[in-house]
Amino acid sequence: MSLVKFDIKQLVRQNVLRLKPYSSARDEYVSDGSKMIFLDANENPYESGVNRYPDPQQRNLKAVLAAQKGVTTENILLGNGSDEVLDLLFRAFCEPKVDNIITLPPTYGMYKVLANMNNIDEREVLLTDSFQPDVIKILGSADSNTKFIFLCSPNNPTGNSFSEEDIIKILSGFNGLVVIDEAYIDFSTSKSWLKRIKEYPNLVVTQTLSKAYGLAGIRLGICYASEEVISILNTIKPPYNVNELTQQKALERVLNQDQVALEVSKILEERDKLAKVLSTIPFVKQVYESDANFILIKVDDANMRYKQLLERGIVVRNRSTQPLCENTLRFTVGTADENKRLIEVLKQL
Repeated sequence: MSLVKFDIKQLVRQNVLRLKPYSSARDEYVSDGSKMIFLDANENPYESGVNRYPDPQQRNLKAVLAAQKGVTTENILLGNGSDEVLDLLFRAFCEPKVDNIITLPPTYGMYKVLANMNNIDEREVLLTDSFQPDVIKILGSADSNTKFIFLCSPNNPTGNSFSEEDIIKILSGFNGLVVIDEAYIDFSTSKSWLKRIKEYPNLVVTQTLSKAYGLAGIRLGICYASEEVISILNTIKPPYNVNELTQQKALERVLNQDQVALEVSKILEERDKLAKVLSTIPFVKQVYESDANFILIKVDDANMRYKQLLERGIVVRNRSTQPLCENTLRFTVGTADENKRLIEVLKQL
């Protein structure tokens, strides 16, 4: 069931609707591969591999992603990490001091930071005790100025995926954009919502090459949405937001799906081994099920255990300040040797 009354033009900021985007030299002339003399962009003419401006629309990379994901290139926006993609959403759709968003703590902290940066009210609706969306409270917290509901699934820091039934209720019952952050989807047994963007015009899916693809250092975030949403975001994105080296490295990696799949398989195998051992450690009170490349555990004293691990050369994340996460630590799944060392240290404490 999809929204009948949804109209993207009613959501976008009026100044953005009126905006004429900047047209760069590489927008006005798109190379067809012919040998040309480029004297249009005031570049340094001496070849260094990166003396030319990058493709502002990242056409080669988008073409591969579109073929792999079963969408069109018009359904894709690439950004300088997912954080830029999320910030573009705020700037395109949220009127400062007027609009609001809904987040579901405990969740990824950048939603709050970006809301504050853009002077947008953030309404928090806690997850249930089983770390699932409280659909009735979420929809009851929305009003005519609510532009987004952020769903991080699999969720960070809890590691679980949200119920498909709950997500459908939110998509069908909310007349704004539902942003599903799928940073960890490659580790999940749940299906991506990517294939349903045509079914739900208010659905936005964000993914990243930072996790399963092992490219956190190049900063490449991906937004999948309707052509209308992507067109609006393209209006306000910086012309050269994804640099040439990032485009090259990303293209090389996404074309090597066998290696990515092998690494994901190893991580999942190590995650399951680690979870079993963690459940036998005396001071570990609970090991939460994970659909991601990390495991959240509840311990007797998170602050003390965090310091003990640091003293022994192991850095983990203390999530105890997050709602519903008192005395919890989050372990990213490392290599087999790193996990072995972690287990040895935990057994010594």
